[in-house]
Amino acid sequence: MYTVTIRRTFSAAHTIAIGGVKEAMHGHNFAVEISLESMELDGDGVVVDFRTVKNHADIVLKEMDHSYLNDLTFFKTIPPTSENIARHIFERMEKACASQNAVLSQVTVWESESARATYRRGNRG
Repeated sequence: MYTVTIRRTFSAAHTIAIGGVKEAMHGHNFAVEISLESMELDGDGVVVDFRTVKNHADIVLKEMDHSYLNDLTFFKTIPPTSENIARHIFERMEKACASQNAVLSQVTVWESESARATYRRGNRG
């Protein structure tokens, strides 16, 4: 199994409640790692063209960059935690990468150098 990963960044603000306590609005310089897997390499000897994946990621992340995440449609019904941000990016990237040789395996969102959340499709959906 081959795995390739690209890394992109975006900046955004959000407000979340942890344990019933609402945090003040604050921002992060998020880093996002998007990984794809394949059992085989294509005719060029690669899993996927990194440029293609980066272009798809840039389109997905553009809507969140320099935004207040709570105002985005996806986060109207769920809190914009790092976990939910990772899931949102995964679902958008899964559609964008559907025609690729590889399968999207996971998305990791770093909200700081020491805190990250990863979403991968599992048996529970």
